[in-house]
Amino acid sequence: MKTIFIAGYARLPSGMAAQNVYDTLTITAEVDKKYGVIVSTSSTLATKHGRQYVERLLRGHSLQDGVEDLVEHTKNHYLGKAGNAIQSAIQDLSKQYEQYKRT
Repeated sequence: MKTIFIAGYARLPSGMAAQNVYDTLTITAEVDKKYGVIVSTSSTLATKHGRQYVERLLRGHSLQDGVEDLVEHTKNHYLGKAGNAIQSAIQDLSKQYEQYKRT
C-alpha cells in the first residue's frame, strides 16, 4: 500500500452542533507515503459543507511542506466557532505525520 492513514484531534468549543455529538474534532487523512501528499480527508464537523471545506483545504497539500500556511488560511478564512479546533487538529495531523516519518 502506498498510503498511510493518520488522524489529528482537537477539543471543540462548547455551544457547537458537533460538540453535542463529539467532544473532540477529528480530522483524518490518507497520505501518500513517499511525498506526504494528502490524498483524501474526513472530519467530524457537523455540517457537510464544513467537512467539504476542510477536504478542499487539505487535499493535495504535502505535509512535507509543513502546515503553517494551512493554519494561517484557516485563521483568515474559516470564521466559524470551530476555527481554532480545526487549526489544532491540522497541527496534530502534522505531528502524527512527523512521528510516522521518524519510524
